[in-house]
Amino acid sequence: MHIGFLVFPDFNILDLAGPLAAFDVPRHEVQPTPYRLSVFSETGGPIVSSSGISVNTVALRRARVIDTFVAIGGRGAIAASKRASLTRLVRSIAQRARRVCSVCSGAFLLGEAGLLDGRRATTHWEYASRFKHAFPDVQMECDRIYLRDGDLWTSGGVTAGIDLALALIEEDLGIEAAQRAARVLVVYHRRIGGQSQFSAMLEMEPDTDRLKRALHFAREHLSEPLPVERLAESVHIGARQFSRLFQRETGETPAKAVERLRTEAAHAHVTETTDSIETIARKVGFANAERMRRAFIRLYGQPPQAVRRIAR
Repeated sequence: MHIGFLVFPDFNILDLAGPLAAFDVPRHEVQPTPYRLSVFSETGGPIVSSSGISVNTVALRRARVIDTFVAIGGRGAIAASKRASLTRLVRSIAQRARRVCSVCSGAFLLGEAGLLDGRRATTHWEYASRFKHAFPDVQMECDRIYLRDGDLWTSGGVTAGIDLALALIEEDLGIEAAQRAARVLVVYHRRIGGQSQFSAMLEMEPDTDRLKRALHFAREHLSEPLPVERLAESVHIGARQFSRLFQRETGETPAKAVERLRTEAAHAHVTETTDSIETIARKVGFANAERMRRAFIRLYGQPPQAVRRIAR
């Protein structure tokens, strides 16, 4: 299988190197070697990444049949996507490929080529609003590590390209080959595609050490009742003072923050276990499965059952 990566001036070196390294592992361990790897650009020759490191490339017009076409992302992706000559080449190559993929802002190249219209896709969360404005016909789901829509695979930022490559390896060669590649790279074999690109804990990170401790306390006691009085008591301040301070620093009420932490914990159980939805709801502290379902819709836009189907 021929894996072709497309780069451009100011591409992100890890967007390329991560997936490239993943696909390289089975090349040396599976016989006959399952992959041939090529790096393309519009013009060919050395292309300089945003880090200043250059990569030798082949002109895209010289590409024949590519089994899997991967548009790499980086700071230069949007400018590259505006070159009509390049998007014509991308469209032509992609139409002959078995699979079409993007890493991070590489989705803009696929979008400008018209390959994402009417499809589900993801990209790095920082680019999501701009992408939605540029391509209103694409169903953008920015809170994903990677996403598959038939023969179209898109992924979030930087290291998500490795998760995407491991998923492709698993589809091609089986789970053992993907696990072996993950061990060689010293990464998780499977961060589920539907998993959030960023955690609630990181997004709510307050400046005050007391509030940080309260959030950690909440995360460690999710299965138990967590009224504001208990959170405040865990850091030795009054409940009213705690509520005011928490909302000022995080923009959320303590109750809403606890719900988000529970929903995120439930998401991992839903995608990685076969436990019933009712069992998961109890484990993470929801009063019942219906409360958890409503929280999922608010945070992820779909109920737990749909999230589980997509992750399988």
